[in-house]
Amino acid sequence: MAKPSNTKSSFIKTPSSFFTFLPVSPFTSLLNKFPSLRIHRPYSSSRPRSYLFVFFLLILLSLLGLSLLRLVSVSQNPSPSFLTLLSPPPSHPPFASPSSKNHEPVVLSRSATMPLPAHPVSGNATAEEAEFWAQPDGEGYRPCLDFTIQYRKASAKISKEKQKFLMVVVLGGLNQQKTQIVDAVVIARILEAALVVPVLAVDQIWQDESEFSEIFDVDHFKRTLQADVRVVSSLPSTHLGSKPTINTQMPDNVSPLWIRTKFLKELNRGGVLILAGMYSKLSKNLPLDLQKLRCKVAFHALRFVSPIQELGDKFARRLWIKGPYIALHLRLEKDVWVRSGCLTGLGPEHDDIIRKIRESQPQLLTERLNMTNTQRRLAGLCPLNALQVARLIKALGAPRTAQVYRAGGELFGGAQALQGLVEEFPNIVTKEMLAREGELSPYINRSSAMAALDYIVSLRSDVFLPSNGGNMGSAMQGHRAYLGHRKFVKPNHRGIVGLLEDTSISEAEFSNIMKKMHRRHQGQPEKRTNERSSSRGVTAYPVPECMCRHGNRSLLRS
Repeated sequence: MAKPSNTKSSFIKTPSSFFTFLPVSPFTSLLNKFPSLRIHRPYSSSRPRSYLFVFFLLILLSLLGLSLLRLVSVSQNPSPSFLTLLSPPPSHPPFASPSSKNHEPVVLSRSATMPLPAHPVSGNATAEEAEFWAQPDGEGYRPCLDFTIQYRKASAKISKEKQKFLMVVVLGGLNQQKTQIVDAVVIARILEAALVVPVLAVDQIWQDESEFSEIFDVDHFKRTLQADVRVVSSLPSTHLGSKPTINTQMPDNVSPLWIRTKFLKELNRGGVLILAGMYSKLSKNLPLDLQKLRCKVAFHALRFVSPIQELGDKFARRLWIKGPYIALHLRLEKDVWVRSGCLTGLGPEHDDIIRKIRESQPQLLTERLNMTNTQRRLAGLCPLNALQVARLIKALGAPRTAQVYRAGGELFGGAQALQGLVEEFPNIVTKEMLAREGELSPYINRSSAMAALDYIVSLRSDVFLPSNGGNMGSAMQGHRAYLGHRKFVKPNHRGIVGLLEDTSISEAEFSNIMKKMHRRHQGQPEKRTNERSSSRGVTAYPVPECMCRHGNRSLLRS
């Protein structure tokens, strides 16, 4: 999803519990520092006697429910073929942490999303088609979240923290929010504070008022992280009158030392710290244990709620049973063209619409202001349009009959925007086309849930390709790597554009050039720790901090 240009494009939709722990004066202070945030405040009344009656009634019902649960035994046995990728062999049993709710262990080797098995190449496929569907060599890399002894010793105290609390307000679309939630957990660990379940801001573009618990499995989030950070749903009564420290601006690339120096003294004194507008401010280079914690949050703790996860799995299976499929994340929505400063390729009429929006809201333009459209395009800063994507995957060997899943929002230009892709690959489907009657009804006008469904289907695809980098591309790159280096084609925008416009190159020659250009950009292990490590996040490049070579051994410790 596209990144809002500034905090003025968002407002906070707070869960009802938010107002049970935040006193009026500090919250007013937050509004003064963040004046563009609009707050939905639920009605509440004070009736202590009624609350006391309800409290005892809930206890009675809970005891009755526990009695009934003892009569029911539920067993789930996932197919071994889906677990072999992450499950360690019997000689190395998985490490687990006990559940605070039901005392069942959280096994990391089974808490990550499992990929659907790769399809065997059909005997009727040409050599070129077989090469396209072939998965990259993972080179023996497997997840390794083996935290140090020092980290685990410190966890004994940090995981029981009851005096210091971190609250975060995360902004943007789903994948931006996930990145900020990952860093929020790490910051809580750095400060040795408990983390209050994050508040999701409502973005001006996406207009989704979903709460954290409506998108992510809160109980799973808490249980998976209970050995690292204590996660609570709201502040305890002891902190109701606390005056929190509020921060809405943070410089880029901050270190753990900066975090402690800036916030620890006030947090120790006041007990509550609120962070808003975090946009990936935490350094990409952190101590090894904290990098592993990032991976643990991104790939294990942040699981979608069951209704969303199960529906996404259904969509993926409906495609998978028919054969291999490609997932394309086409970033061709109106806001993408406005923010990128690029021409749409749909003709003067559509370009004029985008130009007028940019002129009326110049702050939306996020790409380099001193560059013309032509300069941006030749520099590889523009998203590939549908025709360019079609030519690329055709050149790489995709058969015309391939199933193509289109992820993403509403296309600017409608059917015209997709025409170039449809002509080359007619078997294009979307979640709306895969859904049966009523299946998408709960998620109408809920962009985060819709994005989550796209994420699930894309993650399970045989091949994934983003038309533009962005948050979805980065998230998918890292997650597919973590699940066994599933094929991820990373387009060379700068190299492609000039060749697409060269009419003297034949299709066969273009195909050869594209294959050579992308030979090492199809999801093979790529180490983060090189000369570009300062700009590469570990959740996009999990090798080598979160994935190691251990033969057939996978080290996953809580």
